Amino acid sequence: MHAPAELADIAADVLARIRDRSPRVHCITNTVAQNYTANMLLAAGAVPSMTISPEEIVSFVAGADALLVNLGTFDEERRRAVTIALDAVATARMPWVLDPVFIERSPGRAAFARELLARGPTAVRLNATEFGPLFGGDPADEAAARVAEACGTVVALTGDSDIVTDGAQRAVIANGDPLMALVTGMGCAGSALVGAALAVETDAWLATNAALIVLGVAGEVAAAATHGPGRFASWILDALHSLDRATLRAHIKVS
Repeated sequence: MHAPAELADIAADVLARIRDRSPRVHCITNTVAQNYTANMLLAAGAVPSMTISPEEIVSFVAGADALLVNLGTFDEERRRAVTIALDAVATARMPWVLDPVFIERSPGRAAFARELLARGPTAVRLNATEFGPLFGGDPADEAAARVAEACGTVVALTGDSDIVTDGAQRAVIANGDPLMALVTGMGCAGSALVGAALAVETDAWLATNAALIVLGVAGEVAAAATHGPGRFASWILDALHSLDRATLRAHIKVS
């Protein structure tokens, strides 16, 4: 079990590596979240790309260090792009993140997400309403740990508190602010940050924790300076860009 201070230092180290190495994260994500996701990655020090063109996605993925697959825009073009990209990921053996957005609203989307789960994502970031359609059952108790172990992935179940588990290890992250729920694409950007962390940290559980801790603390710092979602949406980018070890240590809330 890692102590909160230790996880704060790990998060700071992962963020420092992102800033030093500028990993490339290719994002197949929804049209609403693309701009914000790109800006969040840039603020952290990573380099985003977003193309879904079948003529060039293999080249973009081959040159990336991690891949995000986000199902927020579930159109034929993106489904095709996901399939091509995951074939390229398998060849390159790079980490990838599945974000099964809104699968509770569409049986077809949920079925596709389950197909993607079978392809072995390094991490899955989802909320409680998406848990059942993807994994079956209710996310209560130790269900997240059970499915993480069974699927060989890290499950990041996000909400008021975030649960991160790989089956053997579990952390509950209580950082963040309610304003984060009022900014479109915040969760999608969080999944992209998980991808950036996975690009520089081989321990997927530690990487996922680091990304969500960094995002949550940045949210708290930004919220302290504003009271509405408009300015908050930009100020969290500033907070992420300037986040340091001391701030992470002072704010971390992990059990």
